[in-house]
Amino acid sequence: MTEYEKLQEHLKSNQYTWLVTGVAGFIGSNLLEKLLILNQKVVGLDNFETGYQRNIDQALEDASKVLKAASRQLSTANFIFIEGDIRNLEDCQKACAGVDYVLHQAALGSVPRSIEDPIKTNQANIDGFLNMLVAAKNANAKRFVYAASSSTYGDHPDLPKVEDKIGNPLSPYAVTKVVNELYAGVFARSYNFKCIGLRYFNILGKRQDPNGAYAAVIPKWVASILSGEEVFINGDGETSRDFCYIDNTVQMNLLAAMANNDEATNQVYNVALNDRTSLNQLYHLIEDRLIQRVDGLVRKEPTYRDFRAGDVLHSQADIRKAKRLLGYEPSHKIAEGLDETMDWYVRSLN
Repeated sequence: MTEYEKLQEHLKSNQYTWLVTGVAGFIGSNLLEKLLILNQKVVGLDNFETGYQRNIDQALEDASKVLKAASRQLSTANFIFIEGDIRNLEDCQKACAGVDYVLHQAALGSVPRSIEDPIKTNQANIDGFLNMLVAAKNANAKRFVYAASSSTYGDHPDLPKVEDKIGNPLSPYAVTKVVNELYAGVFARSYNFKCIGLRYFNILGKRQDPNGAYAAVIPKWVASILSGEEVFINGDGETSRDFCYIDNTVQMNLLAAMANNDEATNQVYNVALNDRTSLNQLYHLIEDRLIQRVDGLVRKEPTYRDFRAGDVLHSQADIRKAKRLLGYEPSHKIAEGLDETMDWYVRSLN
């Protein structure tokens, strides 16, 4: 059995209380679903600025279906939702009361958004992060796992990216994520508070929002292809990313929270595949899968436009540290992740 399989067996028979911030978001709702399937108690915190009630509803519905198939029933007592804001310390304290593990996903993402409004990004991602650290520490949480970012690598040229080599941040968003890691390190040293940061690369999967000015590339492209609209690629399309399916991300959160070796804590880890896919390749992978699934769709060339400010040209993660210290074994490569993701989008959007 893999470390993750062992962990899931442990959680099925041992119940803990988890706080998931940003629970109405893409990653947060997937964490909620998995934890409920594993018979865990979950407290969810969200202010619905970028998340949606429908994500919570779908997570509960999907968890219920999995449990029903296994002749089990979802207990409504296992989920408590708090509508609140991480920029408010009292909301953070209320959410942290009595929890064992904190999975802090709440943030204002998007490089362009941060360039347009750096103050708001700072308030959510630094002020809110510090509030959560203080509240979780004072509540004696066993572990604080937080969403870090590959943007921390900034202009460092090496590929693949190794955790201890970072460059200068290229956007206000990246600055906030660097500061998160600095604060977590200080809390570990000053208060002996166990923190683990997860540097997400480009996460994909169900419930990733295709709407809005700051939507991620995959859901935005899927929505455009399904509706026959123009698809835009920034630059010449040879920009590459390490795309990582949501199930791998959920795995890393749970492994990080429950890791029992001292060397594994107070660290940051890459969450990715150690792979690179260009935007041109990605477009055709998505288009091929949608054409197979939807009658009447025809191939259409994308439109190229200027490279986006604050972005890096290439990104690829070294995941040896996560494998060695946490037992991380990605369950989905890019093709498998896109297969499952396109199935969901076709059901949900078409």
